[in-house]
Amino acid sequence: MRADQGWRLAAIVLLISCFTCWAQERQKIIIDQDAAGPAGTDQQSMLLLIQSPRTEVLGITVVTGDQWLHEEVAHTLRMLELIGRTDIPVVPGAEYPLVWRKQDAEQWEQQHGSVAWLGAWTPKYYHPPDQLGEMPEGKPTTKAADEDAAHFLLRMVHKFPHQVTIYEGGPMTNLALAISIDPEFAGLAKELVFMGGSFNPRTDDPEFANTPTHEFNLWFDPEAAHIVLRAPWKKIVCTSVDISVKTRLTSDLINRIKAGDSPAARYVGKYGRLRGNFNYLWDELAAAAWLDPSLITKKEMLYMDIDLDRGAGYGNTLSWTEQNKPKMEMHPVEVQDDLDLEKFYKTFVDLLTAPTPKN
Repeated sequence: MRADQGWRLAAIVLLISCFTCWAQERQKIIIDQDAAGPAGTDQQSMLLLIQSPRTEVLGITVVTGDQWLHEEVAHTLRMLELIGRTDIPVVPGAEYPLVWRKQDAEQWEQQHGSVAWLGAWTPKYYHPPDQLGEMPEGKPTTKAADEDAAHFLLRMVHKFPHQVTIYEGGPMTNLALAISIDPEFAGLAKELVFMGGSFNPRTDDPEFANTPTHEFNLWFDPEAAHIVLRAPWKKIVCTSVDISVKTRLTSDLINRIKAGDSPAARYVGKYGRLRGNFNYLWDELAAAAWLDPSLITKKEMLYMDIDLDRGAGYGNTLSWTEQNKPKMEMHPVEVQDDLDLEKFYKTFVDLLTAPTPKN
């Protein structure tokens, strides 16, 4: 063999070895999301996870929450079309909570006062669940997977035991169903990362100033959240209201994203907008902090559950320290308390303006 051929072969072997190592280091994740759209916190958090070259998104499982399941699936399929990532399966999940229903919420409001955000049940935006609603980004031409979310979640953790992070950005109905079908589900996952819960947020937002332990994701399906928080996960990380209200989507951030030329930047630049007086980056923070834990500058360990008594506190977040937790078996939750805000904003912009990675 000639010397130059030897060097060429060695270079090829090295490149293959490097690529193999890089591929092995990519973190497997399933995104479980109430995927309202277009843009907004649900779609933007998914984009951050998809845009990272360090992740392998095994699939997106969808659950009714901010919008109805049918339209959330459509918005997600269309987002993936626009950024060129239709290789990621979109798997429909639960259309309704396990127990809680719209009429129950209406009766609760009559007894205990109005709720600021009811998601798919919000009167201003309400339409029947089988209708699509507005699709300013256009209807998708691709189709969702035939499999249901709970069985997809189970199949993936059995295929890749202890390797799959479950990212939860919405109500926990799909996860509770997976646990109910196979109690080993939580233990087979690598970890659970979720946006949800509220403890004692420092804010003048009346939604939380008046009801500091009420948070939509856990309130929309309290029974599901109870099942999930009591399951034997190896690790649970919580991005709560308390840290989320320290963030804001601003016109400046949107303009910085618009300056980019990636498909994700064009999508957010066109459909991202400010909504109301408070524009928190709820789910985006949960996603970004999982990608880069150094964004979080303070955290604590708590034990969490949900108030299931059908009174004024139904669906509210319950929490304890190690010293005062109930004597029944519970699992610690790593709760994020503070963050490097400017570093988070830079990560947010950088990921959305970066080239779209391929699977």
